[in-house]
Amino acid sequence: MTPTVTRIRVRYAETDQMGVVYYANYLVWMEVARVDYCQAAGFRYKDLEVEHGILLAVTEANCRYKSPARYDDEVEITTTLSRANRRAVTFEYEMKSVSSGQVLAQGFTSHMFLNRELRPASLPDAFRKMLGIAAGKS
Repeated sequence: MTPTVTRIRVRYAETDQMGVVYYANYLVWMEVARVDYCQAAGFRYKDLEVEHGILLAVTEANCRYKSPARYDDEVEITTTLSRANRRAVTFEYEMKSVSSGQVLAQGFTSHMFLNRELRPASLPDAFRKMLGIAAGKS
């Protein structure tokens, strides 16, 4: 699937005492962008959980900060699916300033599919197709 682009505007509450975006908010933005990615792929993240009992547990998160974002800046988050199989996925994110095009941060999150009992699970075939995972790919 092609990358998706999510735009957010920095809220005052997301900034710290120095007037820049507090570092943990970049991880929140990654989550927002990941949900947008799933919707663009053809499904709602919520439906995967509620209707199919598949949860995406974060197994690793990384963010490399390059330049600060500030209150009222508009930020563009480009999301790609860099690794995917029936058991796990990894999303990559690049956050840029809309006004300058400067890269603010880059990161990734890796996820394992779990069932409602929090045990490893396989992603149902219909969702594999939407994410571009070949049938039977492990």
